Amino acid sequence: MLLNGGQVLTERAKISARLEAWIDSDTGERLSFAEANARTNQLAHVLLARGLAPGDRVGVLMGNTPLHASAYFACAKAGFVFVALNWRLTVAELAYQLADSGASAVLHGTDLAPLVEPLREQFPHIRWIDLESREAHAAMAGASTREPPIGASLEDPLYMMYTSGTTGRPKGAVMSHRANIAWLNCMLATSDVRLGDRQITVAPLFHIAGLGMLMAAAARGMTTMLVRQFEPGLMWDLIEREKITCLLGVPAILNFMYAHPKRQTADTSTLRWIVCGAAPVPVSLIQGYAAMGIEVHQVYGLTETHGGICLITPEYARHKVGSTGLPYFGIEVRVVDKAGADVPPGIPGEVITRGPHLISGYWNLPEATREAIRDGWFYTGDIAELDADGFIYIKDRSKDMIISGGENVYPAEVEEVLHAHPAVRDVGVIGQPSAKWGESACAVIVKDPAWTGSDIELVAGLQHHVQERLARYKQPKAYAFIDLLPRNPSGKILKRVLREQFPGPAPE
Repeated sequence: MLLNGGQVLTERAKISARLEAWIDSDTGERLSFAEANARTNQLAHVLLARGLAPGDRVGVLMGNTPLHASAYFACAKAGFVFVALNWRLTVAELAYQLADSGASAVLHGTDLAPLVEPLREQFPHIRWIDLESREAHAAMAGASTREPPIGASLEDPLYMMYTSGTTGRPKGAVMSHRANIAWLNCMLATSDVRLGDRQITVAPLFHIAGLGMLMAAAARGMTTMLVRQFEPGLMWDLIEREKITCLLGVPAILNFMYAHPKRQTADTSTLRWIVCGAAPVPVSLIQGYAAMGIEVHQVYGLTETHGGICLITPEYARHKVGSTGLPYFGIEVRVVDKAGADVPPGIPGEVITRGPHLISGYWNLPEATREAIRDGWFYTGDIAELDADGFIYIKDRSKDMIISGGENVYPAEVEEVLHAHPAVRDVGVIGQPSAKWGESACAVIVKDPAWTGSDIELVAGLQHHVQERLARYKQPKAYAFIDLLPRNPSGKILKRVLREQFPGPAPE
């Protein structure tokens, strides 16, 4: 029985030593599972020799590379808590996460120096290790390839991912080794993933979608093509050249790929399915890929649930178009009303889930943990309906969230940043439909009476203000002005009314 999430790679290397594990799409580097495991062990020994100890939080700030994959499994084996850092964030956002997590070290890539250097100045006590440096390569080359001492077991934390919420401050979702192994078992018992499959992972490894597929590939014995930057033409090239059988994406990625001319010329005969999550997939897009002989399987899940918990499987993909399917094997999912009672088919309710796959809680936030997990059930905040056969159709989000290009954008976080601008008296952020990204943020501003400049000048100032404080995908694409924000008697902004007043579409 596996007692540690890192041992998933160890066991796969024993069984499928010569099978390709990881391929770097940029450099062409290819590692078998035996080679990947050996490098992972070397990295674990290097980190232990530098004084890191089980339980230490280790941030990882890298693109999708084999070294990033090794860093995850090395942390898991040695018992370090892998803190997934999003390189799309600003220095200020990353600084908050480093301080909150209490990271002892950060493993990073050379190409992220513009982010690393100012953070290094703010956190001189943190060990900053450039895994792509000559020094790191030499240290790993001289380290033992033997399995390191296993530093964590089932109940210990494996990784931490930050997810925002209605409070405006990101929360560190903590997942245990037990939950990781349980989720892998549930996912592999449900999904059409096969030994020898070849997948593309373009979802960043700081995201549960990317990291989850990396874990699943090791558990099942799949080859992973790691792509650092999405480009639709490259995706079709890789599908043809590498005989790709499956990939994971978000609706925006599928849209861009479908619109690219190489779709009509690439050999896609090996591509069995695309799993798509983060937002409901337009039925027309599902049908377009189906006409190519490619099934689109909608998946539904969250960071707090270790990723997917519902999936439309092949036998239903074309007959239940628009559904995210049934719960994963061994995972309970219900749709309930405000009183917690199950709703009948066709009636919307909140999705809740229970099982061994859930987070242990939010880092140092016991109240937020108690609010999210009640009597063993995790309350997702998402709205769904069931059909007569029990298939789930995601309809809306009760939590005030925007999904832009597959990334979650929480209006409260954007509003907090905009409120800090002296010309902003009040602000409400809503999502507007975007042909390119699915949704984009729009900031509706009540100006401070002291502001005497023009609206154009204020928009320019706000754009500069958010560029320094928010990741690009969170920044509003549109700004609008209003005399007074609509609110209910308790003072909450009526976002529904704002969406009716400013329906978009968002500028591209």
